[in-house]
Amino acid sequence: IDEFGQVKESDRTTIHEAMEQQTISIAKAGLVCKLSTKTTILAATNPKGKYDPDAPISVNTTLASPLLSRFDIVLILQDNKDPTWDRKVARHILVSAAGSS
Repeated sequence: IDEFGQVKESDRTTIHEAMEQQTISIAKAGLVCKLSTKTTILAATNPKGKYDPDAPISVNTTLASPLLSRFDIVLILQDNKDPTWDRKVARHILVSAAGSS
């Protein structure tokens, strides 16, 4: 799920249920049923504003702690500003792309 922070709250609630109880509740045309779910969820989100390493992940991402706790692994990738490194990476990508065409 890309841009997980932009997912509607009702959808987050459904995803939380699937992760926590391994079921999804569906109500249509007066019928209510629970379906069994077994799935892997990989989600990515950006911080709200500038990332604060001293603040909890739930504050940086605006995702509730109960939902975050359902993920087995939470990995934070930071892009530290380093113009020299950025130029090296960009040069490598351009040289690699030019060599593969």
